[in-house]
Amino acid sequence: MKEKDQIVVALDIGTTKVCAIAGRKDQYGKIEVLGYGKVESIGVLRGVVSNIEKTIRAITQAVTNAEKRAGIKINVVNVGIAGQHIKSLQHRGIHTRDNTNDEISKEDIKQLISDMHKLVLPPGDKIIHVIPQEYIIDNEQGIIDPVGMSGIRLEANFHIITGQITASKNIYKCVEKSNLDVASLTLEPIASAAAVLSEEEKEAGVALVDIGGGTTDLAIFHEGIIRHTAVIPFGGNVITKDIKEGCTVMQHQAEQLKVRFGAALADEVYDNRIITIPGLKGREPKEISEKNLASIIQARVEEIFDHVYWEIRRSGFDRKLIGGIVLTGGGSLLRYIDKLVEFHTGINARIGMPIEHLANGYAPEVSSPIFSTAIGLMLQAIESGHFNNEKEAAPLVENTEDLVEEELEEGDEKSPWYERIFKQTKEWFEAEPDTEF
Repeated sequence: MKEKDQIVVALDIGTTKVCAIAGRKDQYGKIEVLGYGKVESIGVLRGVVSNIEKTIRAITQAVTNAEKRAGIKINVVNVGIAGQHIKSLQHRGIHTRDNTNDEISKEDIKQLISDMHKLVLPPGDKIIHVIPQEYIIDNEQGIIDPVGMSGIRLEANFHIITGQITASKNIYKCVEKSNLDVASLTLEPIASAAAVLSEEEKEAGVALVDIGGGTTDLAIFHEGIIRHTAVIPFGGNVITKDIKEGCTVMQHQAEQLKVRFGAALADEVYDNRIITIPGLKGREPKEISEKNLASIIQARVEEIFDHVYWEIRRSGFDRKLIGGIVLTGGGSLLRYIDKLVEFHTGINARIGMPIEHLANGYAPEVSSPIFSTAIGLMLQAIESGHFNNEKEAAPLVENTEDLVEEELEEGDEKSPWYERIFKQTKEWFEAEPDTEF
């Protein structure tokens, strides 16, 4: 296979951002990021497409930016799916073999998995993933890989993930109307887990919590196998909404307050700076203390983790998480959020970043937890062989000056005039902690 045919492209359609990343595996097994594009998402609500046209526009912009940075033509993408409609269930399948002399083959496993797709589901639902947990051969339990063994009765416990047909159809429709083909559709917490969890953590027992803009995704692993998945319909956007209402400020001001001054643990805020926000149309400016801001954020984060902990307990693995909780996604960038999670749940926590699988030379932005899902989608696409099939030769693009609705690299002297003004404003904004904005 030609080197250019081994490129994979991940498309993460989130509530707050749509990002596309193109890359390939290098000789050391690491991912070499060739190009990426990230734009604001305004057509997705709580992980589900709510406006087809706006989502298509965002996908097109993100893919165009990735194409220009990578110098390739993107035709095939690997997409993530999330949302409140995602459900999971456990089911046991049984396959009685006709020929007892032959060894158990991969075809027997495929037959068993295929039978799971015939399950009767609630109207409007479809199966997204069928994940084997463990196999049982003639009542002999705890078998991980039965291929090559002998036996008549082959059973397996499966973790089955389902979602609404309309939600997945809308994703396919948006991608196809952007002149792209969907190679695979993967549950986002499974993709994020591939990017930030080590094999040791999965073996020991770990809960991955991906805090996005519209949803918080949970995936629990134990003995190297995924045991439970859930999607909680709360994320960073509800924190922003609380700040907006609690501090009576505009939406964009609330987002700025959260990103720049936000902390998830009020007791850790010692200096208690006063943040001044200009009033509307000459009205008096508002003053907000950093500690009060942290108190607003902490209350909502605790509520989110009440739901997370309830799901962990429902799974039955709350006392088996030796690896603790791993936080990722944009919401994990809140200061002291790992400490709050430890205090609130009694389980140790860390922040997961997708840098372990990246080759040297990647853009610093790509190493952020925000890109965990996209990096995980790339890893799974490489493993499954879902490469970008270039239908036509794509010339290398050297001029990235006209990237669509996206900031260029800092220090780029060719930035347009509005980029330079934004950069100067940003520097002024960050000059002093209590600067007005």
